[in-house]
Amino acid sequence: MPATIEKPEDVQDELLIEIYRQMALLREFDRRSVRLQRAGRIGTYPPLEGQEACQVASTLALRKADYVVPTYRDYGAMMVHGMPMEHILMYWNGRPEGAVIPQDVHVFPLAVPIATQLPHAAGLAWAAKLQGRDEVSLAFFGDGASSEGDFHEAMNFAAVFKLPVVFFCQNNQYAISVPLSRQTATETIAEKAAAYGVTGVRIPGWDAVAVYRAVRDAVVRASRGEGPTLIEALTYRYGPHTTSDDPTKYRPLSEAESWRERDPVETLRQDLNRYRLWDDAKEAELQEWIHETIQAALAKMESLGPVNPLELFDHVYAKLPSHLERAKAEFLTELSHEQTKGDAQ
Repeated sequence: MPATIEKPEDVQDELLIEIYRQMALLREFDRRSVRLQRAGRIGTYPPLEGQEACQVASTLALRKADYVVPTYRDYGAMMVHGMPMEHILMYWNGRPEGAVIPQDVHVFPLAVPIATQLPHAAGLAWAAKLQGRDEVSLAFFGDGASSEGDFHEAMNFAAVFKLPVVFFCQNNQYAISVPLSRQTATETIAEKAAAYGVTGVRIPGWDAVAVYRAVRDAVVRASRGEGPTLIEALTYRYGPHTTSDDPTKYRPLSEAESWRERDPVETLRQDLNRYRLWDDAKEAELQEWIHETIQAALAKMESLGPVNPLELFDHVYAKLPSHLERAKAEFLTELSHEQTKGDAQ
């Protein structure tokens, strides 16, 4: 069913089209990445299919100077805000080059520990306020992170000092296998904002226009010095938590199918068709661009050649401890033996 019945007057046609283009690109990138993992070309990967509107529309509501503070699943938001696609592929390929953020790109690294990025976002916003910079931090997190102490500390700190930060919860209904009903006793996550004295908003995360409006308005409030906003976007990840997960163990297939009726990419495409901003010819052109874009990024990643396994020991400590020095020497000896056996064959 369409999420936005009437054509929005406050969102330009060009922006609606760009949101759709980026969402469609992210959908195919995600599906391609899952196939790459299954083929052994990248490592364990966290799919995001179903959450495209949350990541794309929210980030396109930012200004270039604003910051994206992501979780491990928010590489879509990173790419929309300027992170090269090949860097994301390199990251999931286990390459240190993937963690290198271009100097003019205002994103933080992917955060794997749950909720640890939220105090970082608050600190980033505090620095901007102290230094008189008009910058807003957009911090992503999931429903499971709302049970972590870092979430509450970041919310309280940001509220007390009226920091320019937007806390964006992608409530995809599960923290790995833990359903929302076992995560919180409150009816919503957005209502937790009241305890800190900040604005709380709950939106349909499959509706790209609703996502864009919520973040746009929160950024305006933050920029005016009115403090943080907590946004809860209702959404759903269609696939597994990661490619090492089996979601059929903890949720029925019918549940995922019911959420697909509100598919964010298809919903926006239908809206654009109804607004007469899109047609089959434009869709075909878009799909060709998507294919070329992903192929180019993949080629850049794979042009780096094989990973040197000794890089396992790099960038862990400033000075490698003695026990890791020994482990590195043993590993090097083992690699030499394997190479010798390979040459003999």
